[in-house]
Amino acid sequence: MGSVTALRTARITTWDTAVDRFLTSRDLSPGSRRVYRLTLDRVGEHLPAKRLKDITAEALSASLSAAYPAASANSWNRHIATLRSFSAFCERSDWVAHGLTATLERRRAPQDHTRGLSRTDLDRLWARKDVPVRDRCLWRMLYETAARAQEVLRLNVEDLDMHQRRATTVRKGGAIDTIHWATGTARLLPYVIDGRATGPVFLSSRPVQARRAPATADIDPETGLARLSYARAAQAFSTATDGWTLHQLRHSALTHLAEDGVPLPLLMAKSRHESLKTLQRYVRPSADAVAAMTAAHDPARRR
Repeated sequence: MGSVTALRTARITTWDTAVDRFLTSRDLSPGSRRVYRLTLDRVGEHLPAKRLKDITAEALSASLSAAYPAASANSWNRHIATLRSFSAFCERSDWVAHGLTATLERRRAPQDHTRGLSRTDLDRLWARKDVPVRDRCLWRMLYETAARAQEVLRLNVEDLDMHQRRATTVRKGGAIDTIHWATGTARLLPYVIDGRATGPVFLSSRPVQARRAPATADIDPETGLARLSYARAAQAFSTATDGWTLHQLRHSALTHLAEDGVPLPLLMAKSRHESLKTLQRYVRPSADAVAAMTAAHDPARRR
């Protein structure tokens, strides 16, 4: 007589319960967790069924449209990213069928000529205390060095010259170069390094998983934590700032330096561009600079 094999059945749970489990299982800052919950709760309010097994891809798509009928392209795409992350989590637990977000389509954002952030926006960003010091230091360093995000994220503690406020990094294309930062970064770095002598400067707050273990060089020998990835750093910044990108910090730095009269050769050295043509799009005057120029040349202004 043959043996009977028990079949593994998917665990049935509700949307709200799954959202709670999803948010508590992820390493998120309070701000990120709040933004994720807003999207998931609002979409959940428009679902015709609350049991995950009863939710179809078409119903999810319709609920997203009902929840955010006037969302901009960038906001719409962020909501989709949240739903895809949530759906992937549920799929790994066998709570939903694969392909729940298959019908969700990203929208193409119109070209934006205001990619550089204003100095006021940045002052508000630097003053925020609701985000981890790791993230605040990374953002400040990206702006003050005008470096690409990958050039900063690949830094190790031993690459830093804290006294001279500079570090050696590998730039785009593989060349070795030096980046320089200012007081804002210098004040935050000691809290990020926290006495470590080696290992990645910026660490993930998640423990390393055996099945996704990175290279040994990307693991801090003291804490066992892995190097912060670009994807996670970009997501944290976008979530905390309602859609800004890490690249905008580099763009803003170069725009502001150009507005302050820094000569092009120095800008090229700072940005590590090899072509003036590729640098030109970064030195487009900001809206604030144009407004100030217009006011300064207003014939009716008092002299």
